[in-house]
Amino acid sequence: MTDQAPAPATAEPVPPAPPPVAATPVVERPVLDGAGMDLLFREARTHYAWQDRPVPEATLEAMYNLLRMGPTSANCSPARFVFIRTSEGKARLKQVLSPGNVEKTMKAPVVCIVAHDQAFYDKLGFLFPGAELRGWYADNPALADATALRNGTLQGGYLIMAARAVGLDAAPMSGFDNYQLDNLFFAGTRWKSNFLVALGYGEAAALPPRNPRLSFDEACRFE
Repeated sequence: MTDQAPAPATAEPVPPAPPPVAATPVVERPVLDGAGMDLLFREARTHYAWQDRPVPEATLEAMYNLLRMGPTSANCSPARFVFIRTSEGKARLKQVLSPGNVEKTMKAPVVCIVAHDQAFYDKLGFLFPGAELRGWYADNPALADATALRNGTLQGGYLIMAARAVGLDAAPMSGFDNYQLDNLFFAGTRWKSNFLVALGYGEAAALPPRNPRLSFDEACRFE
């Protein structure tokens, strides 16, 4: 008998399989109508000019309550979100922005810092009570960092779609100094910034023509 090779250092743990369940009849799931697809994808745009219109706190909470339902590895949910709305918060953020991002970011009603908690595994007992997975990550910093970044980025994508679903426009961007931002907003914590998303009600008249996208044949293949 040969020894089994150890798993790679960054291999994610596989949660235990759920117990078998009885087969259920095939039921066709509902699909979004054309208007819903337009809202989330086909007609949605990235805005950089904003109406002078505040975003209610209840709308941001509704957005979060949608995005949190998206899947992550073992339900680890590492993303953390900071909604910057005050002039004081924007003044701090302005210090770390690239020059080309200053004006459009400062004029947005809300700027969300999409971050992740490097110690996300401390909440796995609550988020994934079916197994003891904390040690998989707490004892493997490389795996924990990769998992936090990958799943936090995924949740940032959910945020963009959830924003559109509750009637907001979104402008994701990089173009800032992550290290300086973390010192200004997350000192003394295990939170790390990933990217920014400006949120609000966009000025449609200011939109340029939409850039092209790759076709299915250019971007996809079957195996």
